Amino acid sequence: MEKYQIESWDQFLDDFHKHWPTDGDEITVTFCREGNKRSGVPNDLRLTENWTAGAKSVFMFFIQGSVAHSTHAGLPWLRFIRRNLDLNNRPHFWPFDGFEIPPKQSVIVEIFPSLFRKRYAKRENYSADDHDAMCVAQWLKDMDGRGLLGTYFNPPLIDEEQEIARLEGWILGVY
Repeated sequence: MEKYQIESWDQFLDDFHKHWPTDGDEITVTFCREGNKRSGVPNDLRLTENWTAGAKSVFMFFIQGSVAHSTHAGLPWLRFIRRNLDLNNRPHFWPFDGFEIPPKQSVIVEIFPSLFRKRYAKRENYSADDHDAMCVAQWLKDMDGRGLLGTYFNPPLIDEEQEIARLEGWILGVY
């Protein structure tokens, strides 16, 4: 963000889309990677990734457990949602729109299923992806049922760290 003087999440989404237009027809992450100077460095980590042992850089392509391809494929779609839904129907993009979520509003968050994967037994006939989805849903349900979900939407960050997280993002569940 500092290198390219990006100061807001919307500015980031526009800049990212310019270099990684993976929401276009037949445009893949692999296609965009060739000669792309905005590929980052594999050991670059965001603040949230430094707070957890299991997270990998969004610039680590082609290693097991990497989120690089899905991140680079998905971010342009977040821009699409943000630009194409009117303000009354648009979800809250956490924490980019703030750590506090307005009542009765849908929210889009970043989450790493691996944070919860070992908490829940794998069900028979579930694929790894099915299990991950079930674990995330079950964790959200459990934390909400215990009255703790709101805690995770407000990680213990000092003001400077909150500003960084509002620009870089945060992984829900990292506390």
